[in-house]
Amino acid sequence: MTSSLPRGRPRRARSHLSLRVAHAVLGGAAGVVWLVLPGMTAGNGTPVAAQGSRPAASAAVAPDEETSATDLVLPLVAVGAVGAVAGYGYLRRVRRARDRTTPGGIGTPPAAPSAIPSATLSAAPPHPADLDAVACASLVRADDRVRAARAELGFAGELLGPEAVGPFGRALREAEGELTVAFRMRQRYDEGVPAEEAARRHTLAGIVGRCEEAGRRLDGPGRLGSPEPALPFAEARFRELAGRTGAAQALLADLTLRYAPTATSAVTGNVEQAKDRLLFATFRLNRARQAADSGEPEQAVRDLRAAQGAVGQAGVFLGGVDRLAAALRDAEGTVPAALTGAEAELAEPRAHPPKEGERHPRLLNADSVLASVRQELASGQPYDPLGVLRRIVRAVVPLASGRSGVLSAAALTVAREAVETADDFVGTHRGAVGVTARTRLAEARRLLTTGGPADRPAADARALEALELAELDVRAHGNPAPGAGETAGTGGAVLGGIVPADDPEHGHPPGFRQV
Repeated sequence: MTSSLPRGRPRRARSHLSLRVAHAVLGGAAGVVWLVLPGMTAGNGTPVAAQGSRPAASAAVAPDEETSATDLVLPLVAVGAVGAVAGYGYLRRVRRARDRTTPGGIGTPPAAPSAIPSATLSAAPPHPADLDAVACASLVRADDRVRAARAELGFAGELLGPEAVGPFGRALREAEGELTVAFRMRQRYDEGVPAEEAARRHTLAGIVGRCEEAGRRLDGPGRLGSPEPALPFAEARFRELAGRTGAAQALLADLTLRYAPTATSAVTGNVEQAKDRLLFATFRLNRARQAADSGEPEQAVRDLRAAQGAVGQAGVFLGGVDRLAAALRDAEGTVPAALTGAEAELAEPRAHPPKEGERHPRLLNADSVLASVRQELASGQPYDPLGVLRRIVRAVVPLASGRSGVLSAAALTVAREAVETADDFVGTHRGAVGVTARTRLAEARRLLTTGGPADRPAADARALEALELAELDVRAHGNPAPGAGETAGTGGAVLGGIVPADDPEHGHPPGFRQV
């Protein structure tokens, strides 16, 4: 996109030309009067400022000195005019710098759809690293708000019904749409598109604008619900999840015995983290109840929202174990059919093997992968069904003609599970996960939901990349112990983005507008 600034700048310059000349002449005249007046009045005896304090020898001015003072008038006029123009230009630059739009946080209304207008970027481009940092922070902040609002709406929808939360659902969908576009812009930016520096600045400014618009959408409907009916509902949900922890623990133990370690590595520790979130929810639900009984509705709302966030993440942890168990069972039943379908897809390449080019090594690799899978299945040892399907898909799909629908189904199975697993991890650790992991996850979901069968392996690869990057972010961040005065489980709640790290005890949780 090309800025319209170069076309408008000459007209503005001409429109202000006469004003600038007037300022320059006025400033120059004032400077001349101030500098020359003492010399012009001292000779005729007219009192001037501070003349009385001068020595007597200086009371009279010789004729040649008067001529010199007169001769200095034109140079002084020139110097004064130049100084006035320079001063006016400086003031103009200061005013432009003060009035320039600066990217703000979520919910800060910008002057235009983008937080930094394209004309401003062209006139005084900020440092690319600074604008990039603003764009990254805006994406993380907007993603946190959208995720929190989605969980909040889930609670309210179950409690109040879809009609009562209709405006909030529309606001959330609109915010999700803005965020989806922003993440797509970021993905393209990371891929080097666009390449021109000015266009890349405009892309970053557009990302910030989209994120701020997402924040405004979430601010629009106002506060969602009140603590009176929502508190008992959250308490009931808490008790239900607390009762599920034992069953989830037993299911996870069974999965670790039945399958290879890689099959369950993504949910290892889920039950313990669910318990930690529920412990935090216990304290916040109690505080919300006390605040509501004491007539402190604002405090009750904050604690209730924090408790709802913790309960929601506990549900994600436990639900991840259940979902993985179902996916492993489905994949286990699909592996034999996938092998048969792979053989059918490779029949034509084997009948007419390529002599050169990239298809030849791919065919050799596919034969090797299928032989390895058969050997692994014949060994009778625990294996990873999703991992096996992934290996078959990656090896055979690039050579496949699409005749075998089972391979397409297998690709969908592994991609969907990878995206959901990465999304669960990012959502429950968003206090530490950076923008790159979130961007790759958004791209994986886009490929999965809007792409065709050929895009499913790419969606799987992006989701695995997102999960790896998110895990690295969490390891680098760590899980700090609660500080003095903080309730149990606060460290996990901060890691999960449920409460702000700068004020976990009293800060507002993200989501819809607080007031």
